[in-house]
Parts: sequence; C-alpha cells; structure tokens
Amino acid sequence: MNRILGTLIVFASASLALQGALAQEKGSAPQALTLSGEYAGTHDPSIAVDHGKYYVFATGAVRPPRVESAPPTPPVPGAARPSTAQLPQLAIRCSPDLKVWKRCGAIFPSIPTWIQQMSPETQELWAPDVSYFDGLYHLYYAFSAFGKNTSGIALATNETLDPSSPKYKWVDRGLVLRSLATDDFNAIDPNLILDSKGEAYLSFGSFWTGIKMRHLDRHTGLLSKTDEKLYSLASRRPGSLAQPRNPNLPPDTEAIEAPFVFQHGGYYYLFVSWDLCCRGLKSTYRTMVGRSTSVTGPYVDRDGKPMLEGGGSPLLQANGQWLGPGGESLLHLDHEDLIVFHAYSATDGHPALHISTLGWKDGWPEAALEGDSAK
Repeated sequence: MNRILGTLIVFASASLALQGALAQEKGSAPQALTLSGEYAGTHDPSIAVDHGKYYVFATGAVRPPRVESAPPTPPVPGAARPSTAQLPQLAIRCSPDLKVWKRCGAIFPSIPTWIQQMSPETQELWAPDVSYFDGLYHLYYAFSAFGKNTSGIALATNETLDPSSPKYKWVDRGLVLRSLATDDFNAIDPNLILDSKGEAYLSFGSFWTGIKMRHLDRHTGLLSKTDEKLYSLASRRPGSLAQPRNPNLPPDTEAIEAPFVFQHGGYYYLFVSWDLCCRGLKSTYRTMVGRSTSVTGPYVDRDGKPMLEGGGSPLLQANGQWLGPGGESLLHLDHEDLIVFHAYSATDGHPALHISTLGWKDGWPEAALEGDSAK
C-alpha cells in the first residue's frame, strides 16, 4: 500500500510542480531569506518538510556548543585526542517558518561501526540528501577521506522527521555504492530524484571525471540490478589531463561536485558546485546549472554547451558579504521553489546556511545571495 500511495504522491507532485512552474514563470524575482537562530556552521544543507515544520540536514560531526564564558580545558599530557568519529554525525536543524532555526539533534550518535571498519580514515559523514517517498524519508550520505576517491554512499531511513514522535528512528540501511582508487569517479555528494515515471536515480560525484548517476531499485533504495550503467552527467575538463594527477589530491581543473537534479516544467535541471569549498576566506565555490529533457542527460547550459564538455550557466556567485555559495539542494513547495546552500562569511570565512526563493525566467532558474545588491 505504501508503494502505491508513494507512486500516487509522485504523480500528484509532478502535476503540482508543472502548475507551479507555469505560475512561477510569471512570478517575482528571487529573494534571499533573512535567517536567525542556530544556522551558522551549516555545510552542504539538504532540506525537507514534515507536517509544516522544516528540517535541514548538514555535513559533519556535531560538537558541543561553545560556552563563551567558560575557560578552555587544558590538554591532558599523554592523553589521546578524542576521535571525531565518536561524535554525533550529520547535524539536524529545524524551523517552523524557514527563518528561525535551532539545533534538533543528529542522524547517528557516531559513525556506524561498519563504516569505521571499511573506511578507517573517515572522521565525519558528509553531504546528506533527504527525500520522501513510499512512506519513508530516505537520507543518503557519504563517507570518505578529504581529497581521496576511496569513498562510499550509504542510506538511512525514517518514518518521520519529528523527534517527539514514537515512530522516530533512523534505520541504517547500509552501503549503496563505493568508489576505489582505481576508479575515475568519486562516490560522494549523493542526490536522489524520482523521474516522471517514478523511477529512482542517484546522482553523485566530486572532481575526477565529474558527476555520475546510477539507477536505483526504488523498493530497496539500493542499486538497480536490471540497469547497471554508470551514466555521466557533467565534467569540468573534456579529454585528457594536461598535468599528471597528484596522488594525494585531484587537480583544481576537475573541481565540480554536489549535484542536485530538480524537475521543473518539461526539464530536469542539474545544479552543481564548481571550484573549491571548505577553504574559509579562500573558498571559491559557485553554483552552476544546466538542463535536459531526460534525467540521465545530456545536460546543456543556456548557450547549448554540454555540461560534459565543461558547460554550465551561473546561478550563485560570491559577493562582498559572502564567498563560495554552493553545496546546494532544492525543495518544491505548493507556492514556490526554494534553494538552500552554504556560503562563507567574507569577514571570518565561517560557513552558514542560506535560503533563497527561486525565480524562473525563460525556462531558467534565478536565485539570490544575501548582499547581492552590494555587488
């Protein structure tokens, strides 16, 4: 019954999305929301809504809040430094109105044991992606070591996002896919989409040969056994590298990651982050987009340049207040579409959550970053 209900929800949502698309083509310009509360420190946000309450899931370990008046605890000579892997993972923030945010826990109390055994270098879980279908919230997430492609994507599910509900429990569904040092892709930054036929696909990727996609078995949330093709969606560099690969870090020429596929009107839109994240004041992330009539591509930008050949149209770029806007996800609501992302303060380099409404003009999305008027 849940699968049938979920399928009906998918097609009803597609119909609403099309109606919303037509309305938003005539709508107002995008607006950056003013946020307050505990939204600082958010990285790679993914957003969902459950019974009118909004939830954002983010990369990383959840550290205890810092007490400004408390003196720092001196280190104990000879004591081992606590492992980040033992801290709660994948922070949750919640809001009743998309503007006032507070911390609402974490997905896992620590990195699951099987991940610590499979990937002992992993110290934090990354890039959660949440979606709802067939009666469950599906949260895909990544594990890896920074700058390496010995990575993996895993799945957790829950019946509800409300931590006060007796049904609230994140169930670890285990490994979905891996990438090894011998592969030409990196299995991080997952994003799930249900296409117009209700089929599930997972996009992912970072650096190397770019953004990839695999068909999933919708019932299990794991890889399809009938379609084992690895689809290629986008890349920064066509052809062979002009420089030898650094074995410890991929070259900046390959800097594309954080895919998110979003259906609007008659197109699938592929949002990606170009350039470099996670470098504070030196972060150069920017959000780019292309579109296709097929979920598996080919995707092209406004000028018709294929994203597999380095194409991409700019959506969000740095301004005087915020640097490196990226790590994006989107949410379709009845009355508007939203994009959530992180950006780094141009003052201190610290990341924070950002939310913008999406405008649509001539079939292409528009978004706003706080401080854009000060460009």
